[in-house]
Amino acid sequence: MSAEQPRQPRPIVSFDTSANPHDDVLEHVERVFDLVLDRSSVVHGVGGVTEGFRTSRGTWLRIEQRLTWRLKSAAWVGLEAASTIENVPIPGWFQSTTWADPARDLVWRADEVEFVASPSVRSAGGLEAAKALPTTWWAGMRSSLKALSEHKTERVGVSQDHLTLRIGQVFEGVDTTVDEWATAHADLHWGNVTVSGLLIDWADWGLAPRGHDAATLWQASLPDPQLLAQVEAEFADDLQTRSGRLSQLMHCANAIRIADRRGTETPFSAPAKVEAEKLLVDLRG
Repeated sequence: MSAEQPRQPRPIVSFDTSANPHDDVLEHVERVFDLVLDRSSVVHGVGGVTEGFRTSRGTWLRIEQRLTWRLKSAAWVGLEAASTIENVPIPGWFQSTTWADPARDLVWRADEVEFVASPSVRSAGGLEAAKALPTTWWAGMRSSLKALSEHKTERVGVSQDHLTLRIGQVFEGVDTTVDEWATAHADLHWGNVTVSGLLIDWADWGLAPRGHDAATLWQASLPDPQLLAQVEAEFADDLQTRSGRLSQLMHCANAIRIADRRGTETPFSAPAKVEAEKLLVDLRG
């Protein structure tokens, strides 16, 4: 009897819409939604996994694709599910369609949503734009995150197992048990908030350690000490909790891991090491 052949790893590279023709996909969307896509307005996501267009109805059409075997149901319907959240500024969701593409071994999803004219803080100037945000923006964001935290959901944004794994990959001797959980956006960096205060990109939202969203903005601000201090002050109530500190430490661990994989420091990894030492004094003490 011959030895069993080792199983070949499945491909994880998705179809890059920015580099490959897919007029059939765009035409399918136009037929289903009875609209016309403005091809010149296209905005591609990282790796061309997503793309968005202005439409003839004055709305925005977001197209996403996944390899058939990599479908993650929660993320797949995140935007649709977020439409039930109250008192949080979210672009309106109108309709969606999903279909299989056997020829490419993909599943596609298209969502028609409200067009948002306000740019993200990242595209408006990044950390410099964040430092220029008015006090009303910060007050509005605190109010939004509080309302979001109180929304009841069975979705999971960040699990205990994930947080424990990520921290443990970099730091030893830390009790990672989370004692407070709340509903979170779960990916609240400067590219996912607009200068008008909207929260966008709702693929990953769900329960997370209290303070996780504030910790994500904090991590995104690590290269700028002034902005970092402002985030710490604005969201002190959450960041100074045990769960908030664990979330910060997880983000530090992620920044350090990325730098280790690249073999060089990043703008985030060096300050992450400094901040992690402060957090560890408290969490180990």
